[in-house]
Amino acid sequence: MKIICNFLIYLLLSLRYRITLKGLAALENNNKPILFLPNHQALIDPVIVMNSLYNRFSPRPLADENQFDHPLLKLLARKLNLIAIPDLAVSGRMAKEEVDAGLDEVVRALNAGDNVLMYPAGRLCHSNLERLGGNSGVTSIVHRVPDVRLVLLRTRGLWGSSFSRASGAPSFFRVLKKGVGDLLVNCLFFMPRREVCIEVEEVADFPRKAGKREINRYLEEWYNCEPDRNRIVPRFWWKGSKPLFRPEPSRKTVIRETHTIPERISNQVKRKLSELSGVQEVNDQDSLTDDLAMDSLVLVEFGCWLENEFGFSPEQLSTLTTVADCILAAAGFMVGMTAQEIKPATEKWLAPVEECTLTPAEGSNIAKVFLNQARKNPDQVIITDQISGDKTWRQLILAIYAFLPFITKIPQKRVGIMLPGAVSAVISWLAVVFSGKEPVMVNWTTGIRNMQYSLENLGVEQVITARAMTGKLENQGIDLNLLSVKWLYLEDLASGISFWRRIVSLAKSRFFWWGLEKAEIADTAAILFTSGSESRPKAVPLSHANLLANVADFAKVLSLSANDRQLGILPVFHSLGLAGTVILPLCSGLRTVYWPNPTEGGMMARMIQEYRPSMLITTPTFLGGILRAADKEKLSSLRLVFSGAEKCPEHLFSGLNDICPQAVLCEGYGVTECSPVVAVNSIEKPRPGTIGQILPSMEWLLVNPETHIPVGPGESGKLLVRGPNVFSGYLGDVPSPFVEHGGHLWYDTGDLVYEDDGVLVFAGRMKRFVKLGGEMVSLPAIEHVLTENCDCSVNEPEIAVMATADEEHPELVLLTAMDIEREEVNRIIRKAGLSPLHNIRMVRKIEAVPLLGTGKTDYAALEKLM
Repeated sequence: MKIICNFLIYLLLSLRYRITLKGLAALENNNKPILFLPNHQALIDPVIVMNSLYNRFSPRPLADENQFDHPLLKLLARKLNLIAIPDLAVSGRMAKEEVDAGLDEVVRALNAGDNVLMYPAGRLCHSNLERLGGNSGVTSIVHRVPDVRLVLLRTRGLWGSSFSRASGAPSFFRVLKKGVGDLLVNCLFFMPRREVCIEVEEVADFPRKAGKREINRYLEEWYNCEPDRNRIVPRFWWKGSKPLFRPEPSRKTVIRETHTIPERISNQVKRKLSELSGVQEVNDQDSLTDDLAMDSLVLVEFGCWLENEFGFSPEQLSTLTTVADCILAAAGFMVGMTAQEIKPATEKWLAPVEECTLTPAEGSNIAKVFLNQARKNPDQVIITDQISGDKTWRQLILAIYAFLPFITKIPQKRVGIMLPGAVSAVISWLAVVFSGKEPVMVNWTTGIRNMQYSLENLGVEQVITARAMTGKLENQGIDLNLLSVKWLYLEDLASGISFWRRIVSLAKSRFFWWGLEKAEIADTAAILFTSGSESRPKAVPLSHANLLANVADFAKVLSLSANDRQLGILPVFHSLGLAGTVILPLCSGLRTVYWPNPTEGGMMARMIQEYRPSMLITTPTFLGGILRAADKEKLSSLRLVFSGAEKCPEHLFSGLNDICPQAVLCEGYGVTECSPVVAVNSIEKPRPGTIGQILPSMEWLLVNPETHIPVGPGESGKLLVRGPNVFSGYLGDVPSPFVEHGGHLWYDTGDLVYEDDGVLVFAGRMKRFVKLGGEMVSLPAIEHVLTENCDCSVNEPEIAVMATADEEHPELVLLTAMDIEREEVNRIIRKAGLSPLHNIRMVRKIEAVPLLGTGKTDYAALEKLM
């Protein structure tokens, strides 16, 4: 039966390929196991090679399990007795054990007498030359099975085909589907054939006892002795069969600039790379594979160190190709381009609409405003992303109806949502809102300790998430089993929707919206958490009225039009992400495309180029990543960039102006408790270095921090605000943030501000936290953990955590009289469950922590010491 199937595959291949085998007939078939080592020109060559070898040698293929994530291919994998391993560059550090297990299985198979087919490069060729870099798989196997027979296969003729990377990143099933159509047009038998030659040789001079550098160099020389040409074979018989040769595609060399990164970070990364690679002198533009000979296993080890040391690690280690990439990753900039293919924007997404000014619809809560907005044009695309694709207003209604039964039967009034900015997060939030429950937005970046405290404090027992999300966190070493919650996986919920419910939901989305119109909506639209100045996060309930007031003000200031589109990159656990990229689009009709990881500057630049958004809400950290990876062509659609959450450095204003001169960069200011925007610069006259003017519906006051008396013109004072967007107070036993002045209650922002010619200028924070990688990190939280776990005096503080004055790249510094090393400090921080963002970068020994007359730490004196 297997022989018949193999023959059928041969017949199918012969409809497009004319395959020549050289040397296979002379290959002796004795009882000694063979390790077949081919080059990898195209996605189709494993099919051709296996078809050529199977009847005589039946080799077990070693392959990336992600390439077989399809029902048909999974069946084929079982029939071929496939040895599957994950792609470490994509799957991350937790897959290292699976790779080791896969290599162990190869060794067992060879020792048992089986033949094995393994691609030494482990990936598709990016040019007409095979590059193995620092891969160590072949070396490991040859050293463990020294008497294995080594047979090399050199494929020629596939470079330039649709299955190769000569024209970009190919998709196997997309190319296959297109090829089937071409065969039908050519009446099956008349399609021009591509000449493919496979040379087979059992090498006798293979350097079996050498290290990976010499072995890889030997293999590369053998594969690349006569480089293939980039050939195009006509797809239709009437165009003839003579191949056309194209020049090799040019490869852009992206120069990563690291001069703005603190030298301490750069040197630390280079020392680690030198330690892992054995290369003494490491330079910024060195390739990790070619110059440092780092393979995937070593790269995973570096990724683990990066995450533990700096709190940043790319989702795909394949984004790290040079030393400069690693330095930027340590500073929170993921500008490397991933291998992920960007799905093109649809015509429906890009289609212009009738021009008008976007304003929020009428309604007493966000649910009613959303429904009223949806009625205006129910079949217009409103949100999209790379996974879910385009979603119209009506499709959102359908999704709400489909998921609502799962949410309504949750007994607790609060439901957690742990998802990145994406269509799935929007649908989940809407479903919880329409169920009458309160959405609790879970911030996974603060560490397991704060997550556990936040969820338990609010009585959250069930959290909506996705397996891809939890898998990513587990790959980063976050043990989610420590959280006593039930995970509601969207994948499981979707598969549990019955056929009947789908039909009913479809009918309701088409004809019956009254079920959603009559839903009882909770007063609280979302509960978020502050990083705050205290040791524990505080729960901030934002009402529908709070968020609607802020969205109305924000939309008025930004002057949005119906043909504006937005790229949403901020996570929904951020108040700015929730209000600006979820609620603003749903209430005003601002079309929004989502990208889930705001640290991937290169991918966001590509998304802007493809989806043509005119607006971006971001933070300076994430904007810097985009500008590092972009050019004028990629960002040509942008007209407005709103930056908040931290002070925007001057070089970002000039950098955006150089690359994107038509865009206006408006800096603003906000706090979670104010839903969140408080002030923003005018689009007509933005003033760099200021936070603009207070929103129209708000009142503000600057008072002396000590006397609470209003300050004079130009003087710095503590900012007090009041208005419909200000929340009502924290949940739980937390001191009130409100102060009384002039017969009114004002929210105390804890931030120092002064007025300059009608606009406000941020002057500093009284609360002690610092922005790292787009996240607020509480300095008292770190002090609290260290005080609890170090041998500190009960009566007097012996430690203090400060931040360096670098606005763009602040670093955490521990000042202490104790004899303790940085490694021990960070071990305590990790053990306590804080995320690596809280890691101390430097320990400074001082004689004693300065104290105020009250016995509390004198942080002003410490600032002078810093």
